[in-house]
Amino acid sequence: MAEPSPASFPAARPRRLRRTAALRRLAAQVDVRPADLVQPLFVKEGISEPVPVASMPGVAQHTRDSLRKAAAEAAEAGVGGLILFGIPAAKDDRGSAADDPDGIVQAALRDLRAEVGARLVVMADLCLCEYTDHGHCGVLTPGRDVDNDATLERYQAIAVAQARAGAHVVAPSGMMDGQVAAIRQALDGAGFADVAICAYAVKYASGFYGPFRDAAEGAPRFGDRASYQQDPARREEALREVMLDVAEGADIVMVKPALPYLDIVGMVARQASVPVAAYQVSGEYAMIEAAAAAGWLDRDRVIGETLTAIKRAGAGIILTYWATEVARRLA
Repeated sequence: MAEPSPASFPAARPRRLRRTAALRRLAAQVDVRPADLVQPLFVKEGISEPVPVASMPGVAQHTRDSLRKAAAEAAEAGVGGLILFGIPAAKDDRGSAADDPDGIVQAALRDLRAEVGARLVVMADLCLCEYTDHGHCGVLTPGRDVDNDATLERYQAIAVAQARAGAHVVAPSGMMDGQVAAIRQALDGAGFADVAICAYAVKYASGFYGPFRDAAEGAPRFGDRASYQQDPARREEALREVMLDVAEGADIVMVKPALPYLDIVGMVARQASVPVAAYQVSGEYAMIEAAAAAGWLDRDRVIGETLTAIKRAGAGIILTYWATEVARRLA
C-alpha cells in the first residue's frame, strides 16, 4: 500500500485556536498575573494632601496617610509588591535625608511594613537623586563628577537604614560600579542577611524618564547621567553588567526602560540565573495615557498588550504604574 503524500493530509489551520476568546485563552503561552506586578509609589514630606503629577495622569505624590491607602488597595488587588520613592522637604549635597531614620522614606517604609508587609513585598528604591540638591545619583567631586566610591559608602548607609525601617528588598538604581557588593556587605554586616537586593543592573540613559523626574523631583541641575547610566547604542554591555551584579550578590536584576529594550530583556532572561524584572517607566506610561486621552488608541487594550509583550520577552516581574488597576482587572 502506497504511503499517503503530504498533499493528501488536511491543511493546517492555525486560526482554529483563535476563533473565540475562550480558545485564545486556553492556548495562550504568556499569562500576566497580578503577582507579577509591582506598583511604584511616591511619598512627599510636608504636604497635607496628595499632589497629582501633571505629566502622569492618575499618579500622585502621596502623604503618609494616602500612601497607606494606596498600598492597601494594591494589596487587596493582589499585586506582588510595591516600590517606594521619597521626596524630602530638605535636600543637600550628600542626600542626608536618604538614610535619616526619621526621614520620610524610612517613616513611610515603617508604615508600609505595618500596613501591608504580610501581604506583599515592600521594596525601596535606593539612590540619591531625589535627596541631593544637585539631582545626581551620587556624591560629587570638586569637579562635579560623580564619585563612585564615596557614593558607595552612602548607598551602604541608605541600605541599612531602609532595612531597619522594614524594607524586604532594596533596589539600588544609581548604576555605580560595585554597588551590589557594597550593599550586600553592609546589609550582612548589620544583621540583615535576609534583605534581598533587586539591582537596576541595566538602566539606560533614556529620554523616557522625564515624567518620573517631575514625580520624584530628581532632575539633575546640570549635565546628565550618561556617564553612569548605559548607552542605548550598546547591547552586550547589558549582559556584562547583569553578570557582575549577580556575582556580587543580586537576588533580582532589572532592565529599565522596558518597551524600547525588549531585546535586552530577552537576552538577560536567557542568561541570568536570578529572576528578571523590567520597569515600564514613566514615559511609556505617559505616552499611552496621552494617546488614549486624545482618542487615538484603546487604552485598556494597549496596556494589556504592552504588559504581555514585556512578560513574553522574559521578565517575570514587571514594575508598572498600572499595577493595581491591571491586577483588579485580572482578578
